[in-house]
Amino acid sequence: MVTTANNRLAGREGVDGLLHDAAGPGLRAACDKIASDRRGENLQPCPAGTAVTTDAFDLPTEKLIHVTGPDCRRPNQDEGRRDLLRQSYEAMFEELAKLKKKEVRTVVASPLSMDVFAYPHREGARLTMEILLTWLDAAEDAGVKEYLMVTQEQNFITNLKTIYRESEDQLPGFDCTREYR
Repeated sequence: MVTTANNRLAGREGVDGLLHDAAGPGLRAACDKIASDRRGENLQPCPAGTAVTTDAFDLPTEKLIHVTGPDCRRPNQDEGRRDLLRQSYEAMFEELAKLKKKEVRTVVASPLSMDVFAYPHREGARLTMEILLTWLDAAEDAGVKEYLMVTQEQNFITNLKTIYRESEDQLPGFDCTREYR
């Protein structure tokens, strides 16, 4: 399971906040420890474009990957958002590769930066689809059989469907949006 984190690993907003609530106090303590340790090294807990993995505690999975995407509400991150979004997904893929030994078959994640972090949905939908399909279709098999994207952002869903339909003859996969409603 993947959550879109802020750079403090605070778990206060959006889907990340909901996951922190569901996981219980153990997740909060684990994130606080990571933040404290990183600050002790004079580093941000989880800057944009990076990811960390914790136990999932009360969630129905073993591990939770926290990925910090670009926060487009901040001008310094909005300008480089495309590169930061790619970097964020790469960080997520690296964390998933570390878990490959445990045979990760299904990834459940919300689209990075598309909710609270205000990434433009049209551009974000196109880039997200491109990044994910390139990764899933790479020469080295990631071992992932399902990638479930979970969001309540109707505008993002609409844009993702439009982009998929515009290029469906070029892209593998299928739209199963209605199956999960």
